[in-house]
Amino acid sequence: MTPTTVPPTSMPGYGYPDDEIDLKELFMVLWAGKWSIIRVTGFAAVLSVVVALMMPNIYTSSALLAPAESSSGGLSSMMKQYGGLASLAGISLPGGGQDSQAALGMELMKSRAFLADFVERRAILADLMAMDAWDSTTGEVSYDDDIYLAESQTWVREVDPPKKAEPSMQEAHEAFIDILSVSESKDTGYVTVSIEHKSPVIAQRWVTWLVEDVNRAVRDQDVSEANRSIEYLKEQVSNTALAELQAMFFELIQSQTETVMLAQVRPEYVFKTIDPAVVPEEKSKPKRALICVLGTMLGGMLGVLIVLVRHYAFSEADAA
Repeated sequence: MTPTTVPPTSMPGYGYPDDEIDLKELFMVLWAGKWSIIRVTGFAAVLSVVVALMMPNIYTSSALLAPAESSSGGLSSMMKQYGGLASLAGISLPGGGQDSQAALGMELMKSRAFLADFVERRAILADLMAMDAWDSTTGEVSYDDDIYLAESQTWVREVDPPKKAEPSMQEAHEAFIDILSVSESKDTGYVTVSIEHKSPVIAQRWVTWLVEDVNRAVRDQDVSEANRSIEYLKEQVSNTALAELQAMFFELIQSQTETVMLAQVRPEYVFKTIDPAVVPEEKSKPKRALICVLGTMLGGMLGVLIVLVRHYAFSEADAA
């Protein structure tokens, strides 16, 4: 008996699986919902244009800095040279090693204590926390009246406790960190300091002030440490009768005195300015054309998604 042959087309599962996409059907669905896609895309395009136009211009001012030569190298080498001799006499010398001054300056620029002092001493809290707009024609700045009244210099913002109407230094630090960029080139070791702000004049001014204040802060710290070291070494001179140790202490005192002298005559103590900050003529952001293009594309994708979801949801509902 000859077995019956079943045609391949009648076998279960032959042909396209049920879950495979039919491109023709998909195209027809999208074509049927073309007006919905156009409406959603058009609305997204208009919305992206409005948002892009409402966003304020942001200007970026930068300065390129080179680490200044450290003046503590001679002291460190002498500490290593005479450390053994001093330990034999039962005397402990102050540590001569220290981290890179450039690294210290970079971290200091971002520290809470330094920035709080910077904001308070330079009186820039209103420009940092309440500025609304900058007039490119007159160069004047305006403030948000819901936050700060410039005429009376009064803070009027409404916040929940424990915050107060006048922003705290902690809030100022967080706001400043958002607009500050400090980076170091791994190839050259040069440091770039940048500030983003609605006013290009303020951005340039703050970068210049930051470099000046960091140099001053580290210089004052080193001078203070050198003076304390000199006092310590003078005490050791009076407490020892060994001529060799006295000669060593006098040499260390001379080195620390040179440190104080160099710090006083060198304003660019940590960073030397290679390319100073300038008032930028062009905005750095927002990229309005890019915002409009991306908004329109996202609107088109959303329109397609709405048409497909609506079609297949209704199809499953009718099938049920």
